[in-house]
Amino acid sequence: MKNVGLRSPSEQVGGFVYFGRMVDQMRAHASGQLPPDYQANLGKGLDELCVNFLGVSYNLVVQYVSEGLSDEAILQSCFGMGHRPSEAEIYNLHVERIHA
Repeated sequence: MKNVGLRSPSEQVGGFVYFGRMVDQMRAHASGQLPPDYQANLGKGLDELCVNFLGVSYNLVVQYVSEGLSDEAILQSCFGMGHRPSEAEIYNLHVERIHA
């Protein structure tokens, strides 16, 4: 499989891991550069988890990507349209996962 320039899932955008990789996949898909192996999971798995956590639809993020917004602008728009988690909420989710 060729390298399509996707960021590591652990790289952060605005403090969120995976968000940048999801956006990279959307951009690669829009330009016809995303391999078929990746296309089957668009909007599913971690993509779905990410947008659900932010309280927006996957298609809304795709729309922002197609409009050429930067990663930070997309994330800020998601916060404005959906849910901006507090530091306490993020901390609590992290602790819950550790002790699950």
